[in-house]
Amino acid sequence: MLSRVAENVYWLARYVERTENTARLINVTAHVLMDLPVKVRFGWDTLLTITGSGPGVKGRGEAAVIRFLTADYDNPGSLISSLYRAREGARTVRDILPQEAWEQINAVYLEAGRNLARTPDPRARYNHLNAIVRGCQELGGIVEGTMSRDWAFEFLRAGRHLERADMTTRIIDVRAASRLPETVGDLTPFENVLWMGVLRTLSAYQMYRRHTHGMVRRPDVLTFLFTDPLFPRSFLHCVSRVEESLHGLPGADGPLRTARAVGKLATEVAPGDLKREELHQFIDDLQIGLAALNDRIKDTYFPAAHAAGQ
Repeated sequence: MLSRVAENVYWLARYVERTENTARLINVTAHVLMDLPVKVRFGWDTLLTITGSGPGVKGRGEAAVIRFLTADYDNPGSLISSLYRAREGARTVRDILPQEAWEQINAVYLEAGRNLARTPDPRARYNHLNAIVRGCQELGGIVEGTMSRDWAFEFLRAGRHLERADMTTRIIDVRAASRLPETVGDLTPFENVLWMGVLRTLSAYQMYRRHTHGMVRRPDVLTFLFTDPLFPRSFLHCVSRVEESLHGLPGADGPLRTARAVGKLATEVAPGDLKREELHQFIDDLQIGLAALNDRIKDTYFPAAHAAGQ
């Protein structure tokens, strides 16, 4: 398999996963904000921090943030930019992907281009973003059901789960650890609203309730989202799937060592017992580990990617 092909498949998966996560994040944020009092320090600018973009847009309000995150081609992290890059990556490897997968990516991109630029009202925006989420999930189903379990599939799966692990840490760090008030008083009734928002952003609420059999509580949410081995968006599960994919690739000794080290980081402490600053440092360590894993994969399989600045 050509290094260029492996790189395109890997980043195709990351861009699709980034698109789905961002679309879900915007919709859930809109719902959470309706349930919170004004004095809780949490707003649309938080999305810019989670995605690591848009300093020039901060403070300009909901409409500016939404447009920047959805329809701005100049923002490399916007939905439309991520979909464009995923589509271009898929176009270059059409002989590797199932035909249905290429058609699905192309259809999602074209539909998003028609709808996102209209800056619709919140209800229409919600429907458009839900359609993007469903489109990305349908693509995942097509790949799972029709693609051979060869090296291309393993690069695709590794990219998807590495991106998913990264987004899980970002959402917890900014949405919960940095923004959630640690004081009690009259804000206590709204504490579980934010943690429910974290769970819903990751489509984790129902599985959390099923596995914990309890109320939504900070320690239990953190433990579930970081270390649950069964939930497909928990940090540990995602890193385990990256490791599993690397086992199917040649010359993976270096990336495998890094993946195991990152997974070990998540289990060395009890996330639910960490205070705000401790949790923030813990997440920093995990993100540094993910970045190192991404670099090790690029160094091993497509070293020219560093020059491209991806």
